[in-house]
Amino acid sequence: MLHSKTFNKKTRGGRIQKLVREVYLRDDIYCGALFCKSCEDKSKARLTATASTILVLDTNVVLNQIDLLENPAIEDVVLLSVVLQEVKNKNSSVYGRIRNLIDSPARRFVVFSNEFHRHTYVQTMAGESPNDRNDRAIRVAARWYQSHLGEAVKVLLITNDRENNRKATEEGVSSETIESYVKSLGQPALLDLLVQPASEDVIMEEVEDMRPSKRKVVYPEHKPMSEITSGLTKGIYHQGKLRVNRYNPFEAYVGSESIGDEIIIYGRGNMNRAFDGDVVAVKLLPQDQWNEEKSLSIVDEGMFSVMLCLGLLEGACVQSASLIVHAYAYEFLSRALWLHFVCVLSTISFSLAEDEEEDVHLVPGSADDAPRTSIPAPSSTSDTNPASSRPSGCVVGIIKRNWHSYCGSLEPMPMPAGRGGLVYALFVSKDRRIPKIRIQTRQLENLLDKRIIVAVDSWDRQSRHPSGHYVRSIGEIGDRDTETELVLIENDIDARPFSAQVLACLPPLPWSVSSTDLNKSKRVDLRHLCVFSVDPPGCTDIDDALHCAMLPTGNFEVGVHIADVTNFVHPGTTLDDEASKRGTSVYLVERRIDMLPKPLTEDICSLRADVERLAFSVIWEMTPEAEIISTKYTKSIIKSSAALSYVEAQARMDDSRLVDPLTKDLRNMNALAKIMRQRRIQRGALTLASAEVKFQIDTETHDPLDIGMYQIREANQMVEEFMLAANVSVAEKILKEFPECSLLRRHPTPTKEMLGPLLRTAAAVGLNLDVTSSKALADSLDRAVGDDPYFNKLIRIMATRCMTQAVYFCSGELSPPEFLHYGLAAPLYTHFTSPIRRYADVIVHRLLAASIGIYKLPTIFQDRPQLTSIADNLNYRHRNAQMASRGSVELHTLIYFRNRPTDTEARIVKMRSNGFIVFVPKFGIEGPVYLTMRGDKGGGEWFVDEQQQNIRKMDGSVSYSILQAVKIHLEVSEPKPNRPKLQLTLL
Repeated sequence: MLHSKTFNKKTRGGRIQKLVREVYLRDDIYCGALFCKSCEDKSKARLTATASTILVLDTNVVLNQIDLLENPAIEDVVLLSVVLQEVKNKNSSVYGRIRNLIDSPARRFVVFSNEFHRHTYVQTMAGESPNDRNDRAIRVAARWYQSHLGEAVKVLLITNDRENNRKATEEGVSSETIESYVKSLGQPALLDLLVQPASEDVIMEEVEDMRPSKRKVVYPEHKPMSEITSGLTKGIYHQGKLRVNRYNPFEAYVGSESIGDEIIIYGRGNMNRAFDGDVVAVKLLPQDQWNEEKSLSIVDEGMFSVMLCLGLLEGACVQSASLIVHAYAYEFLSRALWLHFVCVLSTISFSLAEDEEEDVHLVPGSADDAPRTSIPAPSSTSDTNPASSRPSGCVVGIIKRNWHSYCGSLEPMPMPAGRGGLVYALFVSKDRRIPKIRIQTRQLENLLDKRIIVAVDSWDRQSRHPSGHYVRSIGEIGDRDTETELVLIENDIDARPFSAQVLACLPPLPWSVSSTDLNKSKRVDLRHLCVFSVDPPGCTDIDDALHCAMLPTGNFEVGVHIADVTNFVHPGTTLDDEASKRGTSVYLVERRIDMLPKPLTEDICSLRADVERLAFSVIWEMTPEAEIISTKYTKSIIKSSAALSYVEAQARMDDSRLVDPLTKDLRNMNALAKIMRQRRIQRGALTLASAEVKFQIDTETHDPLDIGMYQIREANQMVEEFMLAANVSVAEKILKEFPECSLLRRHPTPTKEMLGPLLRTAAAVGLNLDVTSSKALADSLDRAVGDDPYFNKLIRIMATRCMTQAVYFCSGELSPPEFLHYGLAAPLYTHFTSPIRRYADVIVHRLLAASIGIYKLPTIFQDRPQLTSIADNLNYRHRNAQMASRGSVELHTLIYFRNRPTDTEARIVKMRSNGFIVFVPKFGIEGPVYLTMRGDKGGGEWFVDEQQQNIRKMDGSVSYSILQAVKIHLEVSEPKPNRPKLQLTLL
């Protein structure tokens, strides 16, 4: 049966097109019930015969109550195609979550294509809105289900729409609100999962007087979208993504293309209920209010609370009275530890091979996240430098919300009289950028000592706090497994076991190279070569190996052999889809979360010693001066002779008694690497510095036994150089063949403003740094030598944290000059060398295979928007993996110091009006040292010289300077319940 469907569509050119589509209506679409006597197809039936009620959900219930729907108590659900389409159009995140429920064999959710069924399809009536038409379609489908299944089961329409409920009753359709249905289940805890309507926010305000005559307006009203659009067009408002300062949740920034600068937002009042990540419309404040507070303080949680009570951080005039422009609310090893200092190797090249390479510029301490300094640039003409003023503004509207679920705990509170009743509590997120969220719960007693997840529902303008609802518990506060899971959830890391569908894509074990592999004309047999790998100790996912053979000409044949992951991970498979979503493996202190299943990462693809494995090889002919004569790309078969650790490889090279072929190859390769490294530095590649913490973990308890700095060796640098060279060679090859669709990696040149903190510190210690190019900066850093052995390293650390992050991108989206990788001083760069643990490398392998005629290029590479979307996801996943790794280090550092008070040496890296921030080289941590504690009346005794970057007592008896060495005491304290922190005290 055919029906025509007519609708209007606006083209990109602004014209309106009338489209007519024919709809073929069927009557053989199955209902999804196992007990149905009419439907013959039971292959995908999920609704069980034991179900007392079949639920038909309307669109708003799915959109708003997804946390409840994910609870196993909600089963036997029918999702209509009209509902799914609306959800997909309105919220892609919720759509993905509901699709997971549909696809999960453990859940009883079915899809019914009501828009293609002869008895449930409805045509739009004259004057009927699309929303009313869809509501009617939902009611028609619910009524059909009741008729179709008969008296065997009750069919219940779930809707919170009063009009939809009224019409359902009139039409003989059983319907209830979601709250009414949940109450009928007799599980009070489920009520905590319900999203409360925005109109009910006022009920939750128990502290303030809620009488209309007494309530005060806390926040300005958001402008309607029509006014925002008009204001953006006229230049009155400016659009951008709001980023809250990780150090100071009362300060945020909005990058605005319309004015070519960042707009700073001071205070919650000016943020006007915007969350970190929201796309907002901002109005600039008068220019005389663009002043930035010069008296900077270190502020702890208690001071935040006091300021909130005084209203200093809530009002609209905070921009002119910002006492904490750079507040440091440090919890134990707060993100400042890794927001400032990259977790790489001691003093290293800007880009190390594999993951180390990325840590230098993709760390949270990059310019993308570092708190903006408001110390003016040195000026001889005036104490107040007008150039230091930055545009300040206030949020007038939210264009796109970035609300999601947050991890944390409830603020401690006394138990109310009686048990199990409804109470209101404040949720405190682990992420300090998130404001406290008010929730209602019936299980307060069970939640006070738990880490929980809470979702935001709304934020009324008359409420100081957003309203939300409880989602689930993670575990007990302080438990290592709980805190680790919190780190994963907080950074959106998927740590679930791989599904049966994914595992079904793997070849059976045991696996070995077959005769088919050997006979493929496109694969070269390299098993005769002395191939070896060099990795961290205990590495099992070995994705790169090397060889270096002397040629009769006196030149060298040097090969980089990378695990041939794409031989097993094919485009369009469930395995490939899963790897694409995960994006990267995640390395925690005590475990690894794989991008691909372990049979691939640790066995089939891993280039282990003494086993034949498939590889993708880049082979150069090089002169003894490391000049490349020729480059060859080929699929290959190798058999590694040795899987060495960095320590073992270094020991072989250093032991003059060893003259075996493997050791000779190592020495030759190391000699070439030194030349390559020096040449790269001469081109302008940066050699920066940071600190990687290395833990010794108890094999039984998994607690940290020792902590120290990771040592870099020539063996590390040797591997790094050849991985970088392979990545550059592959980038050149794929871009030549596919100039519009290659996946590359770029590192934008930092602006002088980004390098401002480095320049100010350098000037204060008598250094003149040239930042006109990466080469000039590299040379300046080489000349930065002081008496302190840590001096040069500290300067390089400061340079590191001024760098922006490197990102993946599609070559067709940018012009060639924008391809530059600043830190490497490389015009082209990509990732090829880690396909076991990075999906970007999988894509690059496919591009390289197509460029040498092994495979056809997958069709996805013809879709530039989809490629850009993949690149964006890879950037997001890579960044989150880095954050999760650092969160794991923070957790284990806290565990280590909990019972180990320590005295050690530190270096001052930032000045504040009541103290300074220090970096502890031995442990790679950063934190505040107070000279004047909160409430101390002697705070006026100290004077900060911002230009010279020192702090001294007014009487001149004591002074401290930037980069000065000081002795400190480290100890874990818990000034607030559930808030342990590492406290640093001056000795």
